[in-house]
Amino acid sequence: MEYKGYYSNPRYSAEDDIFWGKLEGIEDSISFEGTTVDCLKSSFIEAVEDYLDTCKRNNMNPKIPFRGHFEIDITPEIHKRVALFASENEMSLNQVIEKALKGYFTVAEN
Repeated sequence: MEYKGYYSNPRYSAEDDIFWGKLEGIEDSISFEGTTVDCLKSSFIEAVEDYLDTCKRNNMNPKIPFRGHFEIDITPEIHKRVALFASENEMSLNQVIEKALKGYFTVAEN
């Protein structure tokens, strides 16, 4: 689901008989729920609007989802191999990782 640039991948809890979700790609923990799909959609929109209103009232900048920066932990061996590959190919670590991820998703989508 997407609304105003905020995203969620809702789930269903059979135990609670409810749909639930959270805003993805931001550090803040914003969740919502609904008993029907229509209720879930409304709750999602309300959660985004409440988040934006709260930020505005508190003179805070809302977090931007998927801003293009994240940290990863990898083994020292992989780190070394990526760094040497980047150096040998006159690329940055970021360029190597981005190229590898693009290749992964191209293969995964086919």
